[in-house]
Amino acid sequence: MLRPGQALMLILASLLAIGVVAVHSAGVDLGSPRSYEFLELLTARTTMLALLAGFVAWAASRLPIQSLADQVTGRRVAAIMLVLSIALLALVHVPGIGREVNGARRWLTIGPIGFQPSEVAKWSLVIIIAWYASTNAMVLHRFRRGFLPGMGLAVLLVLPVVTEDLGTAVLMLIVALSLLVATGCRLLHAATLLPFAAMGFVAAVLVSPYRVDRLRAFLDPYSDPQGIGYHILQSMSAISGGGLAGRGLGNSVQKFGYLPEDTTDFIFAIICEELGVAGVLVIVTLLIAMLVVGRRIARDARCIHQKVLVLGIMLTFGLQALMNLLVVTGLAPTKGIALPLLSWGGTGWLATSACLGLVWAVDRNTAAGERENTESPALLTEGL
Repeated sequence: MLRPGQALMLILASLLAIGVVAVHSAGVDLGSPRSYEFLELLTARTTMLALLAGFVAWAASRLPIQSLADQVTGRRVAAIMLVLSIALLALVHVPGIGREVNGARRWLTIGPIGFQPSEVAKWSLVIIIAWYASTNAMVLHRFRRGFLPGMGLAVLLVLPVVTEDLGTAVLMLIVALSLLVATGCRLLHAATLLPFAAMGFVAAVLVSPYRVDRLRAFLDPYSDPQGIGYHILQSMSAISGGGLAGRGLGNSVQKFGYLPEDTTDFIFAIICEELGVAGVLVIVTLLIAMLVVGRRIARDARCIHQKVLVLGIMLTFGLQALMNLLVVTGLAPTKGIALPLLSWGGTGWLATSACLGLVWAVDRNTAAGERENTESPALLTEGL
C-alpha cells in the first residue's frame, strides 16, 4: 500500500513535470527563428533543475529527522540557519553581489549562481520556529518566557525581508504566529502584535510608491489600464481567454509580450489560457491533495517537533499557493510571490522540494515506529 510520504512525492513529481512544460510553453520567444527539438527541451536547464529538485527531495527524506528535535543538535541547526539567512539577506545590498530586479534587491549573484535569499529565510524560519516551539511548549503560554523569544526569532528574519519583499514577509509572519499558537501560545498574546503588524504593513506600503500603485491597481485597475492596471488586466484577459477547453498547449497569446512575468509569478494565468478549466482543476486538485497528504503525515507523526515541522512546511506551501492564486485572479494586490513548484525559479523549486523531502522523512520515521510496534509483540511471544 502507498505510504502518505510516497504519495507526497508523486504529487511533487507531478507538479514539477507540469511546471517544466508550462515554463517551456510560456517562455517561447515569438521573435526567435529557431525551433526546439524534443531532446533539446528534455535536456534544458529547466528540466535539469526539476530533476535536481526531485533528487534534493529524496536526499532530504533520508536525513535523521529525529535529530532536529534534540536539544543540542536542534539548537545548533537553528542557530546556523538563522545566522546564514541573515547574512544572505544582508548580502543583497552589497554592490557586485546583490542584484536588483524590477525595482527590488532580492537576488544574489555569486559567479554563475543566482538565487533569492528570501527563499532560504522563509524555509529556515519554519525549521527554527518548529524547534523552538517544540522544545519550549511547556512555557509558550507565558508572554515573556515563551511567546516573546519565539516572535523575536521570527522578527530577526522577517525584518530584513520586509524592505524588499513584503508578500514573503507577511507569509513568514503568519506562519510563525500560527505555529506558536498551534503549539500552546495564547491567542491573546498573538493578538497583541496585530496593531503593530498593521502599522508596519501600512508604513511599508506608504514608503514605496510602487506598492501604493499596486494597491490602487487592485482597487480599480481600469482607472489606468495602460499603466498601473496593465499587469492585472492582462492576467485576467489570459484567464478569461482560456475558457473551458483552453486555447491548447503552446497557443497562449498573452505570453507574446503582453503579460509580464509569464513564466514566474503569473504562470497560472498562462496555464488557464492554454489548458482552460480542465488544466486549472488538475493544478488545484494536486495542490489540495498535497495539503491533505501533509495533514495526514502531521497527524500520524511520532513527536510534537515532527508535527509542528510538517504543519509549518504545509502551511507555508498552502498559503503561498493561495496568495499567488489570489493575485493572479485579481482578488489580491499584485505582489512578487510564486506558485510553488510551478512558477519558474531554481531557488524556489530546490528549497520547496527539500522541505517536502523533510515531510517524507517524518513519514518514514512514523513507518519505522509502526514496524517496531508490530514486531515487539512477536518478540515478546518468542521470549515466553
